Amino acid sequence: MNNINKSLELFKEAELLMPGGVNSPVRAFKNINGNPIFFEKAKGAYLYDADGNEYIDYIGSWGPMIMGHSHPKIVEAVKNQVELGTSYGAPTGLESDVARLIKKCIPSIEKIRMVNSGTEATMSAIRLARGYTGRNKIIKFDGCYHGHVDSLLIKAGSGVSTFGLPDSPGVPDDLAKHTLSSPYNDIDAFVVAFNSVKDDLAAVIIEPIAGNMGFVPGELKFLQTLRDLTSKNNSLLIFDEVMSGFRVSLGGAQEIFDIAPDLTTLGKVIGGGLPVGAFGGKKEIMDCLSPIGPVYQAGTLSGNPLAMAAGSSLLNLIIEENPYQELENHASMLLVEMRNIMNSAGIPFSTNQIGGMFGFFFSEKLPKNIEEVSETDDNLFSNFLNSCMNNGIYFAPSKYEAGFISFMHKELEIDKTLGIVKDIIKKGI
Repeated sequence: MNNINKSLELFKEAELLMPGGVNSPVRAFKNINGNPIFFEKAKGAYLYDADGNEYIDYIGSWGPMIMGHSHPKIVEAVKNQVELGTSYGAPTGLESDVARLIKKCIPSIEKIRMVNSGTEATMSAIRLARGYTGRNKIIKFDGCYHGHVDSLLIKAGSGVSTFGLPDSPGVPDDLAKHTLSSPYNDIDAFVVAFNSVKDDLAAVIIEPIAGNMGFVPGELKFLQTLRDLTSKNNSLLIFDEVMSGFRVSLGGAQEIFDIAPDLTTLGKVIGGGLPVGAFGGKKEIMDCLSPIGPVYQAGTLSGNPLAMAAGSSLLNLIIEENPYQELENHASMLLVEMRNIMNSAGIPFSTNQIGGMFGFFFSEKLPKNIEEVSETDDNLFSNFLNSCMNNGIYFAPSKYEAGFISFMHKELEIDKTLGIVKDIIKKGI
């Protein structure tokens, strides 16, 4: 049982200084009725908290740490750039280096624009889609999170699909009404939504592998339907690969499904752990952006040299190592045995993974959408997650978040994790 007294003290202080004591809601651990852990350092597959406890990390900063924490080549790249300058507010060759590497791996991206976050990337992609098509409506899917931009922070209502209502105070109804939300992996519902707005439909945006309802991949026929109908309608298809990009394969989810979107949003991995986002796609669409087109987008720190140095180093590493088969093998090793342990104890448990991105659910049937994820057992998940945390295993503290394995998770880490899981289940959750 880990002692987290210093984390508790730090959280108490943080609550006086920041809303909820955190700068992103999931970090508060409210989904599992737990206490947030304050970390001080990380190396390889491990995190170390303020009390000196060691954790095997299955979050990896929500994806970017695909080659492990504090990789020496990335650390060296950032140190070298710090000596040269942290920000110039002007172009650098590093931006072109990262753009070139992304284009090499994702053929659907002919031109790319760097921004500072995934939210910025999706916000800008939506604006670009509207500017390019001259249309207003957007279709998204229940459970797909595209950042906290107003036009995409939409909650679906009852029925097959519905015009969105704001999912947060502060989002005007007049803005939300331009976004239609439809059930994930439901072709019939999408066709109904599509036909209701197709004359004014600028774009369909989707996480092809959803990482914000646990881990739920889009079904191939469903994704192909989106591609077919948007193409015929001269609407744009946007793949939000902020999570899945460079995480499930070098070419992202679009390589796995062999579907080329018109625009792609990226983040996380491409910054090597530093704040970054990007959106890119067909040249004729991207050339509508300022300064050569009418659609305005700008950013003081966009393409900042620290993030570009880290991103270039990490992208070169994963191109060189191509770690995806090993990530897939180790994720499978972990999840198959976890499922065996749970099922042997009579606990309903289902798992899924692609590359080093994974999810598990306390349910017999693998969920295919947010509604089915919501129906999985909250108490079992919460009890299991808190027990893991208390024993040095750091899984995502919400059943609505995906998990991640890094290249530094070897059999030693997998075996240690499974041993702890066995002990937890033996004692009962």
